[in-house]
Amino acid sequence: MDWRMFAQKMASMARDLLAQESVSATLEGTTASAVELVEGCDAAGILVLSRGKVRSYAPTEQMVVDSDRLQEELREGPCYDVARPDTGERVFRIPDFTQPSERWPNYVPRARELGVGSMMGFLLYTEEEELGALNVYSRKSGVFTDASETAGWLLASHAAVALATARNEAQMQEAIATRHTIGEAMGILMGRHHITEEQAFDILRKHSQATNTKLRDIARRVCETGSPVQ
Repeated sequence: MDWRMFAQKMASMARDLLAQESVSATLEGTTASAVELVEGCDAAGILVLSRGKVRSYAPTEQMVVDSDRLQEELREGPCYDVARPDTGERVFRIPDFTQPSERWPNYVPRARELGVGSMMGFLLYTEEEELGALNVYSRKSGVFTDASETAGWLLASHAAVALATARNEAQMQEAIATRHTIGEAMGILMGRHHITEEQAFDILRKHSQATNTKLRDIARRVCETGSPVQ
């Protein structure tokens, strides 16, 4: 694919990602685009690392999930290094999984058994103790070039913007839904106990603190049962 055609496809992809209506659709669009646009890419996925736990999103093949789980099992691999603040890395490339690796001596040979020949990864976001990375895989060794890395980085950069937008919108929708649920719960308590808004909210807050339960969950319980107590 020449760079003019690549630029056209990248622009179309960026618009499509921003038009997605959910975080999951954005992630699926990202990994599908990686397979299409990054030369040599056979499979792709989003790895989210949070407090040592790994979650796989929008994998295009089982090999992606298996690789993610392997990194979690070994506590070793590219994404664990990207998560360390002292490395400052945002892109990594393992060109040949048939060769020994001083940096990831346990992960590389085990990943080779999964069918991985080469791999690249791109940091999408970091948030408190969580990071998200786009990983692209090839079954062949030595297929990812500097041009492939550039293409992957451009894709990841567009995807990061679209993902941030989708995450913000999802958080906003959740906040609106939470506010509505809390308001409905307060109304139920006010009507049942003939109390003020402040008193109704205080009941919800105290039950939340006493049970170490999120306020929205206490409110949802009131809406479902009429009482904050299980």
